[in-house]
Amino acid sequence: MDSRQDLKMVAKHRVLFVDDDANFLNGIRRSLRNFRDQWDLAFAESVDQAIGLAQFDPPDVVVSDYLMPLKNGFDLLREMRTIPTVQNTSIIILTGNMDATAKRKALDLGATDLLNKPVDREDLIARIRNSLRLKEYEDTIRRHNQELEQRVRQRTRQLELSRLDIIWRLAKAGEYRDEQTGNHIIRVGHYSRIICEQLGLPPGLTHKIFLGAPLHDIGKIGVPDAILLKKGKLSPEQRAVMMKHCEIGSNILLKPPIGLSRYLACMGFVAEQSTNQFANPLLQTAASIAMGHHEKWDGSGYPQGLSGEAIPVECRIVALADVYDALRSKRTYKTEYSVKKSLEIMRGNANTHFEPRLLNILENSIDQIEAILSDYSGDVTS
Repeated sequence: MDSRQDLKMVAKHRVLFVDDDANFLNGIRRSLRNFRDQWDLAFAESVDQAIGLAQFDPPDVVVSDYLMPLKNGFDLLREMRTIPTVQNTSIIILTGNMDATAKRKALDLGATDLLNKPVDREDLIARIRNSLRLKEYEDTIRRHNQELEQRVRQRTRQLELSRLDIIWRLAKAGEYRDEQTGNHIIRVGHYSRIICEQLGLPPGLTHKIFLGAPLHDIGKIGVPDAILLKKGKLSPEQRAVMMKHCEIGSNILLKPPIGLSRYLACMGFVAEQSTNQFANPLLQTAASIAMGHHEKWDGSGYPQGLSGEAIPVECRIVALADVYDALRSKRTYKTEYSVKKSLEIMRGNANTHFEPRLLNILENSIDQIEAILSDYSGDVTS
């Protein structure tokens, strides 16, 4: 068989005829024998047999009688429209003695066309051709829509990855201003993710907390070097300036960029009048973390002095992760503490600094937490 014959076979359309009258089907087989090079003809004597054939080898067009024992043409329509592989197949119903109400019902159930019985050969051929053209047109539109959806998904993913890359680099930029804290921001993000998962938070919120946690100290960009890099104890005045990093971080992440509105207007974008057009859920979560990661369970934290569940859950989680990593890491003013000592210190602050429930989750997840510490123990430039 040459390649032209192969292409011819691949291009053939499959037409399935359904009727409980074997003589009628044999008559159709004889009547359409000249179309065997164009159409692959299949025959079924019941709805169940037709459904089986259709699922095994989906037809392009089904021509079915209405009146059949056990299951009729309506049953065929209902069942085929629920099967994903054949739900878009063109179906011609042979109406016979159907009244107008039944014909409308057939169309409501998804019949593509109606054809009177007894069947005129030329009329049947014309209806099949029309149904095939309709299906080819619908399939083309469906493929085009699927391609567009795929392109949109790819583009959306590219934009999301670009945005996440920028956010991550912003977090790293903030850490460069601080002392050499290693991969602190990466570890805090992963610790927070583990706690979120064990707490049973929704995946979407877990994702936002994981990505927002590394930005918890981004506000330190706005703290003068003389204070941020001071080796000794801060004076009360200097400490007050340092504490401002929470509000600075929140403003960096949440405040509309100055000048961008005017640029967007020049580019033809119409700003929303009632909402902040620049806000997005990820940055809102990150801003919440930046503002509230120094709040304490008993209300003795800053900058707002929130307590208990008034502290957003993302802030409570990141506060816990941040302190644990600080205890386990070497600093200019301290050596790293062991797991045991770190947990002892944190237990001593349960009900004051930390929510006890979250501290229990951290302790129960300590193997996963320590694995992250081991994986990301490199220096700040890694």
